[in-house]
Amino acid sequence: MGKVFIVGAGPGDVDLITVKGLRCIECADVILYDRLINKNLLSYAKREAKLIFCGKLPQQHAMIQEQINQSLVNYAQQGLIVTRLKGGDPFVFGRGAEEAEVLAQHNIPFEIVPGITSGIAVPAYAGIPVTHRDLSSSFAMVTGHMKEGKDDGIQWESLAKGIDTIAIYMGVGNLPYIRQQLLKYGRDKETPIALIHWGTFSQQKTVTGTLANIEELVQRENIQNPSIIVVGKVVTLRETIQWFEQNIPQPQLAEVSV
Repeated sequence: MGKVFIVGAGPGDVDLITVKGLRCIECADVILYDRLINKNLLSYAKREAKLIFCGKLPQQHAMIQEQINQSLVNYAQQGLIVTRLKGGDPFVFGRGAEEAEVLAQHNIPFEIVPGITSGIAVPAYAGIPVTHRDLSSSFAMVTGHMKEGKDDGIQWESLAKGIDTIAIYMGVGNLPYIRQQLLKYGRDKETPIALIHWGTFSQQKTVTGTLANIEELVQRENIQNPSIIVVGKVVTLRETIQWFEQNIPQPQLAEVSV
């Protein structure tokens, strides 16, 4: 019997993977990787390692989840070391728990290797802290990937009235609905909001506005997925502490001995 490592690759900047995550790449016989990982991480795989793309786009899945689950089982049962490489953290909107459940059902050894999640790291790279002593003492991470016409199960009133900072994943396509729900349940229309496109990558782009005007700004700047949406007063701090988009790209992990 082999073993499966379910690994968070971090939000994009190759330097943000953990040391343990990197070791899981280096030792793997098989790597199943998602669309949003930094592909430079695959250069640390063994030359003979099998690399399998299983990323997903809306309505375009290289592999459906059931196929991914079965592949993890099949390769592990062949006695191989398998690394399942996911963007961000595997337990934050990453289906890592679903995959772990399948492995447990088949009595396959596995480990979870946490990663730096996009909802915290991407705002940080845009100069936006998710908490601040004066501006935000509460923080929530929310999926923005809702299905049209179905109850999304999100407690919008609690989010609108009770949470200082909201980080919304995969929400660009549903921005009008998200904005509508927050305003409907009492969030002020002048609440600052930011959308951060390709956060922590060299092509990162940030657009800021308010709930009143953000849709117009996003359309004008052509902001699409992948993007993180941040709602809250902490967005105003970007004016003072933004750093990444102004700097020369940092040295990559390939130049560092680990």
